[in-house]
Parts: sequence; structure tokens; C-alpha cells
Amino acid sequence: MKKITYSVLDLSMITKDGNAATAIKRTVDLAQKAEELGYERVWLAEHHNMEFIASSATSVLIGHVASQTKSIRVGSGGIMLPNHAPLAIAEQFGTLETLYPDRIDLGLGRAPGTDQQTAMALRRGDLNTAYQFPNDVVALQTYFSESNRTASVRAFPGEGLDIPIWILGSSTDSAYLAAEMGLPYAFASHFAPKQFKIATQIYRNNFRPSKSLDKPYVLACVNGIAADSNEEAELLSMSLYQMFSGILTNSRKPLSPPIPNLLETWPQELLDAVLPMTACTFVGDKDTLIEKFSRFIEEHGVDELMITGNIFDNEKRLKSYSILAEVFNAINRS
Repeated sequence: MKKITYSVLDLSMITKDGNAATAIKRTVDLAQKAEELGYERVWLAEHHNMEFIASSATSVLIGHVASQTKSIRVGSGGIMLPNHAPLAIAEQFGTLETLYPDRIDLGLGRAPGTDQQTAMALRRGDLNTAYQFPNDVVALQTYFSESNRTASVRAFPGEGLDIPIWILGSSTDSAYLAAEMGLPYAFASHFAPKQFKIATQIYRNNFRPSKSLDKPYVLACVNGIAADSNEEAELLSMSLYQMFSGILTNSRKPLSPPIPNLLETWPQELLDAVLPMTACTFVGDKDTLIEKFSRFIEEHGVDELMITGNIFDNEKRLKSYSILAEVFNAINRS
């Protein structure tokens, strides 16, 4: 089995006993711990009009996390490009790369990261910007290119900087685009696992080498929760399931303490909705997770796993990532 690279996705979720400031502090704590444990990168995700997520100003938060760490890559998972002018994103990430050289990733998504009404506000009433996504990715690449120096519109800082661009996806559309452009592909299997297998097949089958990448590179984002015992890990995961329930029932709440045996109290229709969304969720102790992740890596041939672990207690969350690092190191030694 090939060695697996492992990374972190964090949404700066606000906990029931916290606020935006404590959520950002938790993100910094996690990034520092991930750096210590050998994780490759930590990404932050753009969301809007969500009371309990503190990562809306994603570029600003990336800069803060990068300033509080030393070597780990920090980036976006992702910037929802239709919400922004490509020039503005080129300038923002050019500034980040200038401040933190060789540490910044730019993951790009097509979705709004919010509801339609908020998307209208972000896009000044023009929802057609989503259809410009491929052209906007090309525009970003152009702004970063040294060949843009003769253009009338240029990105400063940004021009001439080597900032890795990733295409993010939760469906097959993005797979075709990532393949055509020869860019690395990150799939959101932590909440949209249904099309993961077919999307990665499309990406690999249609991949065209580029200046950025000579062969396909697949990152799978999954939910991962580890503890000293399977029973403790299952209990900790109940905060995650409460979060998904809130999304599906439109009753969003801050990240809440785990409720023992929560799933046993749910009606069947809620289980039928949540369980397919969480199919790429890995819960257990070290030995259990070595077995589960080994099967997943072998089946899907992913190059990198990005873990999002929504655990209420911060110390237990950091411990979970420590155990997960042990899991991936054990897999890489096998």
C-alpha cells in the first residue's frame, strides 16, 4: 500500500459553551497540534449566514492560523469562487503567500457555501456567476502567471507566485473540470459520499497532465473520530450526528456535547437521511481505525486523507487527531 498523506479540515465551529473567539482559538489549537503531529496541511472552509461557523472571512482566518504556526501548509477548503472577483482572490492569496512563503493552498469550490438568499447578497443579485467558475479559475491562474505582466489588469501581490490551486467537489461536475485543467482534486466525502467513487474515476480517466501536475492526485475529506476505546469514540461521534441532524432538519445549533445512544432515539426517516451522508465516517480506537482506513485507502487509491473531527471537548478533539496520526503512521509503515 502506498504511503498516505494526512491533513486537517476545520470549520471553526462554535460550541454550545463558546463563541466565535473561542471557535477560532480551537482552530489555532488544532493547527498547532496538527503541525506537531506531522499533518501536511490544515484547510478552512468558506460558509456564510451560519450563526455557529466562524470561518466566513476565510482568507483572514488563513492568515491568522498561518501566523500562529511555523511550517504546516494552510489553505482554503475552499474559497467559493463565484462569490468573489478572481482579481480580489488573487490579491488576497498573493498577500498570504508573500507573508507565508511556500505554505499557502488555494482550494476552489463552485457552491455558494450558504443559502440562495445569502448567495444573492454575496453575488449582488447575479447567481449566474456559478456558470463562470471554469473561466474564473483560468482568470486566477492568469493573474498568478508571470506572463500576465503585459496585461492592463494585474494582481499585486500575486503575479509570479507559485500558489497551488485545487479543485474541490461534491459531485461529478468538478471531476471533469479538475481533470481537464490538470489540477489536484479534493472531494467532500465527509458530507457527500454518494458520488465519491464515480467522481474520482472520472477524474483519473480524463486527467490531462499540466504544468501544475503530471498525474492525478486525489484527496478525500472524511469524518474521523478516535479515542482510547471504540465505545468512547462512538460516544464522541454523537456531537457530529447532532450537527448533521441540525443541517437536515434546518434546526442548526452550536456544536453540542454528545448524547449517549442518540441514534437509538431517532425516527427511521432521520436515520435514513443522515446515515448515507455520513457513510465516510471513521470512528473507533487505534486498531479499529487502522483496519477501517487501510480498507478505504486500498479500495479507493486516494493519495491524501483530510480529516474533519467535530468533537465537542477540545482536549478530546486534539487527542483524537493524535491517535489518528498514529493510525496513519502505522499504515504507512505496513
